[in-house]
Amino acid sequence: MSAHHFDADILVIGAGTAGLNAFDETVRLGKSVLLVDHGPLGTMCARVGCMPSKAALHVAHRASVVRELLGAGFVDGALRRRLWAEALAFRDRMASGAADSARERAGDRLVCGTARFVDPNTVDVDGRRIRARAIIVAVGSTPEVPEPFASLGDRVLTTDSLFSLDELPASVGVVGAGAIGIEMGLALARLGVEVTMADDSKAIAGIVSPAVSGRAADRFRRELDLWLGDEVTATREGARVRMASGSRSVVVERLLVAVGRRPALAQLDLAAAGVEVDAKGCVDVDRSVMRCGGTNVFLAGDANDEVPLLHEASDDGTISARQAAALIDGAPLLRYERRAPLAIVFSDPDVATVGQPFDELDHRRVVVGSANGSDNGRSILLGGESGLLEIYAERRGGRLLGATVFCKGGEHLAHMLAGAVQRGETVESLLQLPYYHPTVEELVGTALRDAAKRLDDVDAQGLVAETGRR
Repeated sequence: MSAHHFDADILVIGAGTAGLNAFDETVRLGKSVLLVDHGPLGTMCARVGCMPSKAALHVAHRASVVRELLGAGFVDGALRRRLWAEALAFRDRMASGAADSARERAGDRLVCGTARFVDPNTVDVDGRRIRARAIIVAVGSTPEVPEPFASLGDRVLTTDSLFSLDELPASVGVVGAGAIGIEMGLALARLGVEVTMADDSKAIAGIVSPAVSGRAADRFRRELDLWLGDEVTATREGARVRMASGSRSVVVERLLVAVGRRPALAQLDLAAAGVEVDAKGCVDVDRSVMRCGGTNVFLAGDANDEVPLLHEASDDGTISARQAAALIDGAPLLRYERRAPLAIVFSDPDVATVGQPFDELDHRRVVVGSANGSDNGRSILLGGESGLLEIYAERRGGRLLGATVFCKGGEHLAHMLAGAVQRGETVESLLQLPYYHPTVEELVGTALRDAAKRLDDVDAQGLVAETGRR
């Protein structure tokens, strides 16, 4: 088909992080592009994800400082309302900025409306047909609310609806102790809300290391009523909700369901584009290629249900645009090596997983080095005695494979270790770096020395080799 039958070389559906990166990369590559979004503009990260959750955690930390210095009575309803309003104001600022950025970048190439596939090259946007040589789907995700929780109606909150509340309830039950549940449960508890959290798993915050998960659960029980390991149910009692798990139950004002998100693909009719969707509404995509099977459709960001993290979504968008442009030009599609895995829960103490997780290691060929916050002066000073760091390295050669972090300032240690994994560093090479005293970073040095004891021919002190004799 000749080029004049197409409205654009590439059509991007979704103006979130992945979609905007795909749009920008398409422009850079010199291809014509249109961007479709059903609104509201402003990335999920800015409106209901990364930024408002961190704003909530930030104001909650301030409340916990007030409580520690002055007593629990000083974190009253008035202070809670003021701090929550500050968090929402920050959210509004970030969402507005993201929306303005989208409008500025796309200009008259932004089409507002809901897209639905008609055929592999055509989408319908509220009655307007748009044709493109390749289409990038970056529609993000929506909170998952399984039955019977969905039947509780307006008593149920998700992270999307939580940030629409002008005032927080006095009590909240949280279903799900994963990253989202832990972050928001702790934020609410620190703001003075009575929080009960339940999960049918015995692990929390996505931690698969038994030792670290147990340590984190013990620490967070100081602030949350935490129920783990039993099925969670909920029933409505008038304007309130009874949450139950095992032999325990509690009546709360609202129920925050934080059991994950699912790709927002249902209304797209991907089958019309020849894309296979599984029973869960997901598409199997090779993230090194981003293409949906043999179609001209590419899936980017949270819509691919693989790694729902902003930096990965940014890469997804860029890779998808490059692959779509190559497909149009008849060039071979490349396989992109992805960055070292890195996921952080900003729970203070932070939780982070770097590189290969504990449950995917071949423990016959791996050594584990650990360090405790109770042995680190700076961690003790910061109230992080419960911290635990594990690093994983190959028994032969000592190449760093990954780490599980639970400590104060863990977000910074996680970045340091992710860079080391990506560069292919070894226990020995990392031990030759300086670890300043007194810092939380000394935990890394301690864990490396612990790992070195189990390796052959590694200087556990990390001294640089002699360069000569005088």
